[in-house]
Amino acid sequence: MKRRDLRPARARATGFTLMEVLLATTLLAAALALAFGILRAAAATVERGEALSQRNERIRAVSTFLRQRIGGTQGIVFALDPQTGRPQRFAGDARSMRFVADLPDYLGRGGPHLHELRVRDAAGGKSLEVAFHLVQAGQRLLPARPPEPLAEELAGAEFAYRTLDARGQPGAWAPAWTTPEALPLQVRVRIRDARGAWPDLVVALPLAGSYMPVAAGSER
Repeated sequence: MKRRDLRPARARATGFTLMEVLLATTLLAAALALAFGILRAAAATVERGEALSQRNERIRAVSTFLRQRIGGTQGIVFALDPQTGRPQRFAGDARSMRFVADLPDYLGRGGPHLHELRVRDAAGGKSLEVAFHLVQAGQRLLPARPPEPLAEELAGAEFAYRTLDARGQPGAWAPAWTTPEALPLQVRVRIRDARGAWPDLVVALPLAGSYMPVAAGSER
């Protein structure tokens, strides 16, 4: 009787060839790379969404604070000009602003306080800071605490002011307020960060009509 040739069965039992293993490995590596790429893209999308949400919340919080504080300007005299004796109710230029408004209870003792807003140069960019001084008998007292940052790492921040012109119409925006005994009709705050410009904040002062100059010129 002839012996059966078992070599084909053994060949079939040896498993995958080297080419098949390499092809499977390549396909697995490609699938893993695609999966990791999708995960990285999803994580980056989530991070961008969180960063945008945090920026929007930051803009909202700072804008709300400034609108409430500037809009609450009372026209109380906080100082007298040492040379002219003119009362100072509002002082401002492109980088600083001073006015008196009630301090919310959550920030201190409450009552009229001189609010001093200032743009300062800092290591990470520019910083918008605020300091509060208690006002008594037309004099400001030393601040109870150092200035506090409202927004940091900014690309820029500036203030502008306007009032009615000689025709009784809102005038052009001016980089400085030159009538300290009066209040501006409106104050504009422009802020920029690394992502771009924030929406312009324009605040109307309800008591401006009681302390407004008869005619005021301004420049763009």
